[in-house]
Amino acid sequence: MTTPATILIVDDEKHTREGLRLSLEDDFDVYVAGNSAEAMEILKGDPVDVMLTDLRLGGESGMDLIGQALKLSHPPICIMMTAYGSVDTAVEAMKRGAYDFVTKPLNLDEVEILIKRALRSRTLEKENSELKRQVEKKFSIEGILGQSEVMKPVFEVIEQVAPTKATVLIEGESGTGKELVAKAIHHLSGRPAAKLVTVHCAALAANVLESELFGHEKGSFTGATERRIGRFELADGGTLFLDEIGEIDANIQIKLLRALGEHTIERVGGNKPIKVEVRLVAATNKDLWKLVQEGKFREDLYYRLRVVQVKLPPLRERKSDIPLLADAFLHELAKANGKPFKPLSDEALQALLAYSWPGNVRELRTALEHGIVMCNSPRVGLKHLPGYLLHARPALASGSSAVAVSGPAGEGGAHGSAALGDDLNLEKMERALIEEALRRTGDNRTEAAEVLGLSRRTLQRKLKEMNRVKKIRRQGD
Repeated sequence: MTTPATILIVDDEKHTREGLRLSLEDDFDVYVAGNSAEAMEILKGDPVDVMLTDLRLGGESGMDLIGQALKLSHPPICIMMTAYGSVDTAVEAMKRGAYDFVTKPLNLDEVEILIKRALRSRTLEKENSELKRQVEKKFSIEGILGQSEVMKPVFEVIEQVAPTKATVLIEGESGTGKELVAKAIHHLSGRPAAKLVTVHCAALAANVLESELFGHEKGSFTGATERRIGRFELADGGTLFLDEIGEIDANIQIKLLRALGEHTIERVGGNKPIKVEVRLVAATNKDLWKLVQEGKFREDLYYRLRVVQVKLPPLRERKSDIPLLADAFLHELAKANGKPFKPLSDEALQALLAYSWPGNVRELRTALEHGIVMCNSPRVGLKHLPGYLLHARPALASGSSAVAVSGPAGEGGAHGSAALGDDLNLEKMERALIEEALRRTGDNRTEAAEVLGLSRRTLQRKLKEMNRVKKIRRQGD
């Protein structure tokens, strides 16, 4: 059974408040008060859904009461009652945060309708707020943004594995956000006080990396003038993130295997086992299994690392996320550079969607920083983005009109390689691109929209327009 809404009636005239109470108490829990002090005592005691207050409460003002009520942690919906109905009164009531106002003498049916409308409005607000919270949770985990189908399993694995102690292997191209995933796993682990220690394995020579990971004793090698505590010990009780794990040499692989299996390490030059409890998260932009088959990576270590696997898709496979990412980056980068936020123009967004992004999300962020810094217009336009994006066009799979946009200078020419046919009719190219996407997805419009980096609604609109043009042309033949 639904709990009835709570109504507070505040009026210094007893017959008015009692008349309202009798009229409303069949549908609502009704409280009454004759002045501001009584009203505030009730409001501070139990949450009230709707407060109806007279404009004049003896020598007090109903406007002031509304101001006090709206400062509470659970403010009521406020409706003003006044015998002095005027536009000025209504405007002032709204400025103070009132939902609406009614004039005396009161029409009780109208009052009840207004209360129910106000309650529906509050319910809708709560539902929208909850929906927004759920959407934000769905599209973002600890700074990782994505609404595409390929990102859903990534979010699911992160949420599932984070509270455990399982070792995680994150695989993906450079720039896809592997370190963000590692941070998310750590922050969602339920150990907020524990440390997250990061080591970029590719940046260190083998002998330096060994000391960095396991530490060393004084005098263990030339230059070891004092004992050094390694990253394993520093991360004890927390998370150790090893980025580019595929770069470590055979000797370190053996020591790492022992650390994972026995939860002990030995410092370089030492012989005393040191107990460590570390949650290991590793990442690589290489195919570790291929390295195993080539004899460059230990198979037993591979399986130790890959207890749980997270595969991050490249940006070219999740282009429907680009508008979401772009908006977030533009807000962040505008603030970081002391610039006002400016949205993307439609032309600039289309260029971002057309480009192949070999540098993935990292490259997108860099391009948008260039745009926000160089922008002197209300919107970040194509001309404000890096030069190589000026030539970005939708890439067709095959055929004489195919367009392939590559990367910036150094990745296929001064502005990226492009193979263009003789027919540069934009309408035909767009139609061919849509038809190819539908062919590849077996006419699944949702998947085709995903491939094209469009919303399903936009694709539907474009298909309707294409059919309309075909029909007109047939009629003209």
